[in-house]
Amino acid sequence: MADTIKIASWNINSVRFRIGIVERFLTEESPDILCLQETKVIDGDFPAAAFRELGYEHIVVHGQRMHHGVAIVSRVPLTEDDRLDWQANGEARHVGVRLANGLRLENVYVPAGGDVPDREANPKFGQKLDFIERMTRWSEALKVPTLLVGDFNIAPLECDVWNHKALLDVVSHTPIEVEALGRMQAAHDWVDLGRRFIPAPERCFTWWSYRAKDWAASDRGRRLDHMWASREVAAAATGHKVHESCRSWLKPSDHVPLVTEFAL
Repeated sequence: MADTIKIASWNINSVRFRIGIVERFLTEESPDILCLQETKVIDGDFPAAAFRELGYEHIVVHGQRMHHGVAIVSRVPLTEDDRLDWQANGEARHVGVRLANGLRLENVYVPAGGDVPDREANPKFGQKLDFIERMTRWSEALKVPTLLVGDFNIAPLECDVWNHKALLDVVSHTPIEVEALGRMQAAHDWVDLGRRFIPAPERCFTWWSYRAKDWAASDRGRRLDHMWASREVAAAATGHKVHESCRSWLKPSDHVPLVTEFAL
């Protein structure tokens, strides 16, 4: 009988500030592995003790002071700690590991890209597109079973945002970003697990702005967070859930966790 493993991904928007809800999530949902983005902490200040107390003994961090940062905490052993510089400037936006069963797990925080969807007027937008292009070249060369998770900062489908027409010129849903992400998906024939288990056009959001007084009532969400799998890994996926209720927890992130279970 195959072993079951539960893998979660969450842009936590400061792991130290929100350690309380991270502990609650781990206690209630008990994933085997949690991938975090936007940890906003240097490696030495990562709150490893809190995770170890909950049984997450295996911790790999790639941190940066006050900005960005990614981490993987796990109950199962992790090897091959990789950090790829898809931003080409040293920012802490990726960490990758291998599990004992051979699965590669890649955790990424794609740049938001600023406010203006124009490379010339807004260099941050160009950096985002270049980041995706480097990930596309990496995807083309990928030969091992891989799960790619994280905050991609792109909502690719029309139904991945609260209002497609209203957001066509808003960074995260512009045609140029969607096309770039599509090329990356095709480069490895990635399976979008979110839309495999929650088929379009069913509502599926993972992010709601802090600007809304009542995020649930306005429900102006976007699906910015993703789990993509190699075909053989996707075939082993048995369930996927977006934990939307976490957006209402005390001191919430503007993102919510994704969890996929696999029979590997």
